[in-house]
Amino acid sequence: MSKHSLSLAGVSQAYWFVVCQGKLWLPQTEIPFGSWAEFGLSEPEQLCQIGEWQQQPCLLAVYQDQLSVPEQWQSARALLDHPQLHWFELAARATQFALFLQTHRYCGQCGCGMRLVSWELAMLCPQCGHRTYPRISPCVLVAIRKDDSILLARSNRHKPGFFSILAGFVESGETLEQAAVREVAEEVGVQVGNLRYAGSQPWPFPHSLMMGFYADYVSGDIVCQPDEIAEADWFKLDELPEIPPVQTLSGQMIRYLQQEFD
Repeated sequence: MSKHSLSLAGVSQAYWFVVCQGKLWLPQTEIPFGSWAEFGLSEPEQLCQIGEWQQQPCLLAVYQDQLSVPEQWQSARALLDHPQLHWFELAARATQFALFLQTHRYCGQCGCGMRLVSWELAMLCPQCGHRTYPRISPCVLVAIRKDDSILLARSNRHKPGFFSILAGFVESGETLEQAAVREVAEEVGVQVGNLRYAGSQPWPFPHSLMMGFYADYVSGDIVCQPDEIAEADWFKLDELPEIPPVQTLSGQMIRYLQQEFD
């Protein structure tokens, strides 16, 4: 469900996904509920309905004012382990939609101001007719098993001791399976086969769609890609280092292989 370009005057109360500079307003680390007037915030730049919860509207409010009480503005990650999974899903939709609106104010073809389409989630140029949709960047995750071990790696962006499965973006003209095989070979120098689809997860940092595969080791020694992988190794499935939380697709895949091994 989506309703675009709403007016504050037409909203009595709602759940508010207030997004500013890529961050969500989370007083008391919760999505605020009530009327906009009681929050003490200036009027949002744009207002759109992105869903419903318990028969109450869930609204995206694109906010451009200064971040008052900065500690109340957090990444959508803050809702990843919320008991209600739908909050992270809606937060992901809100932050990605807000980024889309903010980065498509003008037509990339002729430079004219863009308008939000009322019948679908798209921006339309009234002058040349160019239409754009929110960007989605497909990314593959690969959990590689060899006997009773799994290949885990730590990227240069992660803290020491934290490991996960391999990941990489799909390139133009590739299938998901081709991307999975290529990324593994590029990042750790290993050849894999027997790919099995695991599942998918929207990942709003900023606009990825994660698609997971299980794979079997075929050949090769681990050689880490410089400037990308800090370290990688085979870990026994019953002796794992720190791994991603179960709320993430990568964390779920690792735990699935653990259970399969048990």
